[in-house]
Amino acid sequence: MPETQFTTATPRRPRRGRVRRKQLVGLLFVAPAVALVTVFFVIPLCMTFWMSLHNWPLMGAPRFIGLGNYAQMLHDSQFWSSLRFTVFYTLIVTVVLFAVAFPLAIFVEKPDAMTRFYRTAYFLPYVVGFGSASLLWVWLMNVDSGLFSQLAWRLGLTEKPVNLLASFDTTFISIIVMVVWKTVGFNMIILLTGLQGISTEVQEAARVDGASSWQRFRRITLPLMRRTIALALILSVSGSMLAFDQFYIISDGGPQNQTITTVFWIFSQSFMSFHLGYGSALSMVLLLILVTISVIQLRLLRNPEGM
Repeated sequence: MPETQFTTATPRRPRRGRVRRKQLVGLLFVAPAVALVTVFFVIPLCMTFWMSLHNWPLMGAPRFIGLGNYAQMLHDSQFWSSLRFTVFYTLIVTVVLFAVAFPLAIFVEKPDAMTRFYRTAYFLPYVVGFGSASLLWVWLMNVDSGLFSQLAWRLGLTEKPVNLLASFDTTFISIIVMVVWKTVGFNMIILLTGLQGISTEVQEAARVDGASSWQRFRRITLPLMRRTIALALILSVSGSMLAFDQFYIISDGGPQNQTITTVFWIFSQSFMSFHLGYGSALSMVLLLILVTISVIQLRLLRNPEGM
C-alpha cells in the first residue's frame, strides 16, 4: 500500500495581512507628526528656496533672477560682518554656558534637602521668554533708573552712573550675562540627566581602586556623557546662531551696528527693507551653515561604538 504523504501549506496570506495591518497602524501613529513637519517645515522651506530665486518685493509681482540673490550676498559686507559677530558670540556664550552649567549640574545632583529648591531656582529664568527677559535687562541697564549703573555708582565702583550700552564691550558682556542667566538652567537640566544616567557602581569601583575626583570625572563621567554633551552643545550652538531678540531689544544692533547678528540682518532685509527674496537667500545660507555645524559636532562627539 503506497504511503500517503501529507503536506502542510504555510498560511502566507494571513501573515501578510497581519504585517500590513501593523504597518498601517504605525503609519497612522506617525501621520500627525509627518503632517506637522510637512506643513510647518517642508512646505515653508520649499517656499523660502523658491523666493530666494526671485526679486520678491513686498508690493508688485516677483521676478525670477536665478542665483542673483546669492551672488549679491558675496558683496554684502554687512552680512559677512554679522556672520563673524554671530560666530564670535556663539563661541563665547557656549563656553561660558558650559563652564557655569556643568558645576551647577554636579552641585544639584547630590541628594540634599535643598536640592529641589536649587534646581527650581536655577531653571526658573528659562521659563521667561527672551523678549521679556530682554525688556527686563533694558530696565536694569538704564543709566538713570536702572539697577546696575546706579548700584555701581553708589558703591563707589564708578565716578558717575555709566551707560552700559555706550560701548561694544559693556553691551556685549551685559548681553552674555543675561543669556547665561536665562538659559543656564536648561543646560543644567540636560547635563543633570546625563550625570544621573551614570551607574553609581562604576563610580564606587573607581573610588575603591584609588581614582581621584578629577580622574573619575575625566575617565568616567565625561566619556559616558558624550551623547548628553552632544545634545546640549547642538542646542546651545543652534540657539546662539539664531540669536535675535536680545540684540534687537537691548542694543538694537548698536553701538555703530557692531552687535547685528545674522538673523538680525535677515530681519532687516526682509521686513525693514522689504527685500524678501534676498532675505530668503540669506535664510537658506544660514540653514546650510547650521546643518553643517551640527553634523560636524555629531561626528566629533560620536562614541567609538557610534551614537
